[in-house]
Amino acid sequence: MTVKQLPNFISCLRIVGTITLLFIEPLTIGFYVLYTSCGFTDILDGFIARKFNATSELGSKLDSIADILYYAVMIIKILPILIKILPMYVWYMLFGVIIVRLISYIIAAFRYKRLVSHHTYMNKASGFSAFLVPYFIEHSIAVEYCTLLGVIVSAATLEELLMHIICKEYREDVKTIFGKEIIF
Repeated sequence: MTVKQLPNFISCLRIVGTITLLFIEPLTIGFYVLYTSCGFTDILDGFIARKFNATSELGSKLDSIADILYYAVMIIKILPILIKILPMYVWYMLFGVIIVRLISYIIAAFRYKRLVSHHTYMNKASGFSAFLVPYFIEHSIAVEYCTLLGVIVSAATLEELLMHIICKEYREDVKTIFGKEIIF
């Protein structure tokens, strides 16, 4: 295997690991080990692809497939636990975020003639914070953590919506609405 193939191999490992999570009891040592490994491979594949100029259309698709599977499995395994412990205001916040995200994607599709999402610092903070949820579920601060996550995700969602509204064109290198690379 060459270095150019390594990111795709790592993405495939994440796909297999994520599917395996379906068969492991949530919040057990085995679950946490595999869950953490899948999260680590999500970071690693992109890092290696960029570092060694090994990005590809196939790699992008594999990464997207792995992400979708990962979120689907987490919904199946973690959502039932969260439903039992989180108050309604957290669910209202999540519902609001989903609605605003959909509006943002629709605006982006019309403005840029394609489906896009900015990889902003806030979106990365949201993803990392969401990744940590299973580690907090069994702790006394689970509700507070999920509330904070809702605030972070809300801020990221509003930032992306504003970027889609005010930017003349889509640019992948824009990491924040406050950056000088924003094109008004």
